[in-house]
Amino acid sequence: MRRILCLVLVCVALSAGGTLRGQGAHPPQDDVAMNAKKARVVLDAMVQALGGQPWLDMKNREQHGHVAAFYHGNPDPGTTEVFEFHSWPDHDRMDVTKHRDYLQFFIGREGWEVTYRGKKQIPEEQLNEYLRRRDHSIEMAVKVWLKDPNTILLYEGRHLAERHLAEQVTLISPSNEAITISCDVQTHLPLKRSFEWRDPVYKDKNTDTEEYDDYHPVQGFPTPYTITRWKNDEMVRQFFIDRVAYNENLDADFWSVDAATARIKKTKN
Repeated sequence: MRRILCLVLVCVALSAGGTLRGQGAHPPQDDVAMNAKKARVVLDAMVQALGGQPWLDMKNREQHGHVAAFYHGNPDPGTTEVFEFHSWPDHDRMDVTKHRDYLQFFIGREGWEVTYRGKKQIPEEQLNEYLRRRDHSIEMAVKVWLKDPNTILLYEGRHLAERHLAEQVTLISPSNEAITISCDVQTHLPLKRSFEWRDPVYKDKNTDTEEYDDYHPVQGFPTPYTITRWKNDEMVRQFFIDRVAYNENLDADFWSVDAATARIKKTKN
């Protein structure tokens, strides 16, 4: 909340700056509007760089690669093979290991874990963490927040992100949630997404950050092949992607938790 308050004060400062410049300067409302317009230009350029309207209309995405986990910044031994699937707006699935015998589903606001023992609900804390990231994704920022006329846009200038010069923009929703996105000044591709949230139990502030690197074109969509997640400035996960596919024709029961449960039980018998 403190960061959001500071960002709102930027708008106030812009207005005050317009007043102090006196007659002949832009009215305060114009300064705020010009800043918001500059932020929208950055976001519009990012969408075009990602693929434009076909990216906005994307049906689904599959990513296959290896995940390295970290604890207090130190890597766990080895990596885990993971298949990740996403279908807008609220269907996500992860198949873990090459045998794909451990699955997680996040459908709507529910989460399920599937193993040979059957299915069970994902613990509430883990579910909330995943939904929080989905709710603050770049896709959500563009497809939902940016369309809301009550969302505040702030252009925050140029900063370094992933060792690249980037333009930083923050979106503030009507419910005072914020997403900050940094885009490469040359390619306009997103380099970093971050947001803050307060722990419901301990009330301390946390920062969740994702960094995107090693872009390659896939079916016309520039795609990061390395995605690094940070929590409170500590690295917690790196996803090294081997293969990406878009707009796949998935099986009719692909999103069925019960069908996945039956398949895994069958292979174990």
